[in-house]
Amino acid sequence: MTVYNEKSKIGDAIAELKSEGLSVGMVPTMGALHEGHLQLVKKAIAENDKAVVSIFVNPTQFDNKEDLEKYPRTLESDVALLKTVSETGILVYAPTIRDIYGDNPVSENFDFDGLEFEMEGRFRHGHFDGVGTIVKRLFQIVKPNKGYFGEKDFQQLQIIRKLVEKHDLPVQIVGCKIHREANGLAMSSRNTRLTPEHKNASPFIYKTLKTAKAKFGTESATKITEWVENQFKAHDLLELEYFIIADVETLKPIKRKSRKKKYRAFIATYAGDIRLIDNIALN
Repeated sequence: MTVYNEKSKIGDAIAELKSEGLSVGMVPTMGALHEGHLQLVKKAIAENDKAVVSIFVNPTQFDNKEDLEKYPRTLESDVALLKTVSETGILVYAPTIRDIYGDNPVSENFDFDGLEFEMEGRFRHGHFDGVGTIVKRLFQIVKPNKGYFGEKDFQQLQIIRKLVEKHDLPVQIVGCKIHREANGLAMSSRNTRLTPEHKNASPFIYKTLKTAKAKFGTESATKITEWVENQFKAHDLLELEYFIIADVETLKPIKRKSRKKKYRAFIATYAGDIRLIDNIALN
């Protein structure tokens, strides 16, 4: 397995693959890989001749400097984990900040038709400009046929679809179902930072989402939201940041149910100082 640190070298490797008529799937990551990432990689390998996994902690998508500094950087163990999936089917692109941004690590400004102002956009200033910047640059460097993203970050998935559409990028975006731990907690690199106490409490998040889904058939979004808020008010270890039921296309909060539209419930909580997000399809 080759690890590339420079865009010129990964670009040459991809060009050679493309000259042989081979297809390339890409899984962009920030490292600290877990089984959820591996599921994306396995799908990318199954649907393409080769898979490129990028490992890059992108500074422009962090609105909290402390969160950026604490984010785990585990390249050696990440590569070892990828080797358990395939020794020959994966190329790793682990660039430096300079290789991606030169001497100026700042975001481009994007218009995602309002998707960027909902949910996470309200709480993480500039986050989606950072996401759009890095994904656009990675796609321009690697030129994959398909890009694979998990539905845990569903808002990000929709924004990347919008990015590809608006900038006419020749990449098919593939959304992949949320991979969960045995207790129901959505897999995330942040989970490794949970205290044992918060780890034990965290399945409450998915349990609440499943109950909200059951209620959606007979109760209004307002009533369900109030119920969720009250559940978290009574919880000693988890603090609710937001719970929103939204249209999957616009990500705008539901006003009145329509049988013609699809909805998801989105949640963000704090377990101590660790922020956890999750979502569930409602219909």
